[in-house]
Amino acid sequence: MPVFAPIALQYSFTSSLHSLVPSLEATRDHNSRWGKVRSYKSTGKRSLHQNIKRGLTIQSTATKPAKSPAEEDWKIKREVLQQKRVRSVDAKEALRLQKENNFVILDVRPEAEFKEAHPPDAINVQIYRLIKEWTAWDIARRAAFAFFGIFAGTEENPEFIQSVEAKLDKNAKIIVACSAGGTMKPSQNLPEGQQSRSLIAAYLLVLNGFTNVFHLEGGLYSWFKEDLPSVSEE
Repeated sequence: MPVFAPIALQYSFTSSLHSLVPSLEATRDHNSRWGKVRSYKSTGKRSLHQNIKRGLTIQSTATKPAKSPAEEDWKIKREVLQQKRVRSVDAKEALRLQKENNFVILDVRPEAEFKEAHPPDAINVQIYRLIKEWTAWDIARRAAFAFFGIFAGTEENPEFIQSVEAKLDKNAKIIVACSAGGTMKPSQNLPEGQQSRSLIAAYLLVLNGFTNVFHLEGGLYSWFKEDLPSVSEE
């Protein structure tokens, strides 16, 4: 009877499969498979041996790119947001500010979600996009996403700030929104609040000189739940 030896597949990532996915919280929010996944700093080539049933072994030995500002630890992001006086507003307050004070709602969800429904006059610049490249690192990340049952993995949009700057002045009054919203407010279960795409986006905006940045607490989930005005492009 033949003996089957374990198969070694070479990839490039760090000491955990979790290190291959973007640093964000609930990217698909609420009803999706996304949970909290973080990216950890890599200092060179490392290897990973992940045992999978039936003796299959995956070995990883490639190099992760340097950590981007969006991948910074949430505690540091939260401190910067507080220092820059980024304020959170609920959905009804956001609507009032939009109508009465010329605030712009910056929707950072993927374009497909934006087209399904969004607040009137909102601007869409996605902070994460589908993985586009096919470097060894990107192939490894696709494999890690697939391991968790996610076959449309995302990566940080490197053109996020450039795209926002093309649409908005740095003195513009901006309310950043995503699906779930996250929070900077501490609670018993979340003593440092909860990171989200909109809070990561707000962090990047203030780092790049935007001076009037607000955040939609409860996200667009709360906007739609409150039955506030929305439009669709489909």
